[in-house]
Amino acid sequence: MKKIDARCLSPEAQEERRRQALRLREELQWTWKEIARVVGVHISTVIGWGQRFGRDGEAGLKSRRRGRRYLTGRTLTLAQEWRVRSILVDETPGRRGLPFALWNRRAVMELIETLFGVAMPIRTVGEYLSRWGYSPQRPLKRALEQRPAEVQRWLDETYPSILARAKAEKAVIYWGDETAVVEDGHWVRGYAPQGKTPVLATSSRRSGLALVSAISNQGLVRFRFIEQALNAALFLEFLGQLIADQPQKVFLILDNLKVHHAKLVTEWVGEHAEQIELVYLPPYTPGAIPPNTSIAISKPSCGYRPVPPRPGLAAQSKRLPPIPHQYPRAYHDLFQSPRRPLRRLIAYFIAGLIIGDA
Repeated sequence: MKKIDARCLSPEAQEERRRQALRLREELQWTWKEIARVVGVHISTVIGWGQRFGRDGEAGLKSRRRGRRYLTGRTLTLAQEWRVRSILVDETPGRRGLPFALWNRRAVMELIETLFGVAMPIRTVGEYLSRWGYSPQRPLKRALEQRPAEVQRWLDETYPSILARAKAEKAVIYWGDETAVVEDGHWVRGYAPQGKTPVLATSSRRSGLALVSAISNQGLVRFRFIEQALNAALFLEFLGQLIADQPQKVFLILDNLKVHHAKLVTEWVGEHAEQIELVYLPPYTPGAIPPNTSIAISKPSCGYRPVPPRPGLAAQSKRLPPIPHQYPRAYHDLFQSPRRPLRRLIAYFIAGLIIGDA
């Protein structure tokens, strides 16, 4: 008969075996060796059961949790863990004198050795990071030239004044931006057997489109695709179409792209001061522009389709941005993301209709 490993049994079954062994000892006066052979365990095990029963009574027969206790046997103490976690959140490796741009396992390993003199294996470092809920992520890029104080001043002073003026003049506020739609596959991932990387057929000639767009505080989007680099003349065409389709005055908030400050644009806006006014964000604040939210969702959805030639790219891109009510959670998450400085100003966007002139 095949011997059963008692460790694989349920706690209830293990407890019943212990009671059976003690009954054989008390009622039949069997030796520990005979009991071990019948029950199917080692003699030292049944002797241990007897000692536990004599010491603790019935409670000594209860199954106990196997393995080490929680928070025991670790290399770092709980206080040391909290110190490392605080540093990972609040500081960069450079501030600690480590030759790394971002925190990775090797950087954390060197940090632990510097702080506590503990030479922890890199695999153990990965286990600690996983236990803390940390994961490797693609970083957000922020310009070194960005001035956070100026951005905060714009949020606290400039934008409230724009809101007040728009309300007084019964105007509508739009946020404008430009981006490129390029025929590449760096967004795409696909399943394949391990060790057999899938192949994506692409053209050796890189081409793309320019997309200029504006979104209002009510969620209305205007956009246009341009098959060449954006210049002042093309930007003026977009502005003309924007105000032609808008009965109220438009306050258009833009970044500091050179085209936005072109002399031709400035003169045209001055001639149409009753219809449109341009407002500029502080320098180097691309994450503050709501149209980037729509593009963040649209680009991957375009990339997952086969890479087309340029005419096909134009037709495929005109299906973008996606209608927000088809992706409500994605839009909600991006609008509420703490990564966006103006998230509190666009949190009330309506995930509704998109109207374009493409």
